[in-house]
Amino acid sequence: MSTTCPNAPGSCSARRDAGFTLVSVVFILVVLAVLGAAMAKMSMRQHLGAAAELGAARAYQAAYAGLEWASFQVLRAPPRPAAPAADTPPACFGNTSITLGDFIVSISCVRTQGSDGPTSLSFYQLIANACNAPSGTSCPNTTAGVQPTYLERQLSRTVVR
Repeated sequence: MSTTCPNAPGSCSARRDAGFTLVSVVFILVVLAVLGAAMAKMSMRQHLGAAAELGAARAYQAAYAGLEWASFQVLRAPPRPAAPAADTPPACFGNTSITLGDFIVSISCVRTQGSDGPTSLSFYQLIANACNAPSGTSCPNTTAGVQPTYLERQLSRTVVR
């Protein structure tokens, strides 16, 4: 008889198996903790991606609203004169910045003259740039480095009058 296992010979192997079970449980807990951390990080990235997509859609809508405003300024205001002899196209407005919610929209206009046979035409190149962190009071932000929350959209349109 052995002095380390005084009772029955089968009881010693049961104690050695108990140590193996403890190591297995610790290993499973570590694996589950790593999987949980990976799932939490993936969930955080999905939420940040969804927020960025929503912000990008809002920036697009702000730039589009700026283009609509600029088109109205060129095409409808001031109204066209009734007499064709006095029909001079309006000059471009100066560079303008407007605030729409969290976004600043910078709008610029460039007018070029052209003709189609005897008809004189004015082409207006309109550019609207919307951003949520302008440099000064206009977009785009050229002073700051890349920020993960910076959003910017630029749209352009050419109208003829």
